[in-house]
Amino acid sequence: MATYSASRLQGISMFVQAVDAGSFTAAAQRLRVTKSAVGKSVATLEQRLGVRLLERTTRRLALTEEGSDFYQSCLKVLAELDEAESRAASRRREVAGTLRISLPASFGRRWVMPQLLKIAREHPKLRLDVRFCDRAVDLLEEGIDMVVRLGEPGNSAFLSSRYLGHQRVVTCASPAYLAERGSPSCAADLATHDCLTFAAAGGIMPWMLPRDAANTTSLMIEGRHTVSDGEALRLAALDGLGVAQLPTWLVADALASGALIAVVAPQGVLGTPIQALWPTTRDLAPKIRATVDELLAQFLPLAPWDSPPQAHRSLTAAVGPLS
Repeated sequence: MATYSASRLQGISMFVQAVDAGSFTAAAQRLRVTKSAVGKSVATLEQRLGVRLLERTTRRLALTEEGSDFYQSCLKVLAELDEAESRAASRRREVAGTLRISLPASFGRRWVMPQLLKIAREHPKLRLDVRFCDRAVDLLEEGIDMVVRLGEPGNSAFLSSRYLGHQRVVTCASPAYLAERGSPSCAADLATHDCLTFAAAGGIMPWMLPRDAANTTSLMIEGRHTVSDGEALRLAALDGLGVAQLPTWLVADALASGALIAVVAPQGVLGTPIQALWPTTRDLAPKIRATVDELLAQFLPLAPWDSPPQAHRSLTAAVGPLS
């Protein structure tokens, strides 16, 4: 592909301005440069093309035949460039283009996808490219505009982030299991129960349990069964297979209906953060800004899965948009 220097485009612009103004002097005044700068730029352009574009007289400039053809072509090029710049500027102001977003599978389906659908309905020029993946994707390497991540952001030197809240985890089991095996009231009691542990890429995940009234501790639990998918782990707990520790965003409905019962620390304990991240090397495009603002409004100050719907609606108005 051919390369174009700034001086090359400048020469075309000065040539068109000279023709439109009728003289080098008038063109120089419009461009706020010297008359000699305009004359030199046009002469360089003629030398590069190998044709004479203008006939100079003491009073005015006149286009040659070759100059007239070239002038018309330059007008088209500059008009297309102006239109391209206008489109680009418009896209910066409106939510448009393709949003390539990566979401954790279960959380993304349950809580982020409904918000993306809402944004897509409100902004018909927006196109969604949604990837569900529980691994930590490389945004720059994989061409992703933004991610929602559960847990610490990891190496975020090249990422901008916005805090969307914290997960809250509960230790829970089905009523049928608790009726048969009893209800554990502290961490020590879990040793006599069938525990269902969660496996991630790095191995078995520890449980977060209360250490005292104000603090929590991370504890490795020996599980009878291990599952590497949150939805499947939820299903195993609902089926009475044992005691599991699950985030409230995944089991709030089951806790509310009584299908699962929280034990040990019924109020739950604070887990890992929820964050939106995007590359710092990219401008904060309207499509990213609109998405993050919508997630902020829905998740803060009270997450919808941890608060009554009416209370959530009344409090979201206090959350400001992405600054």
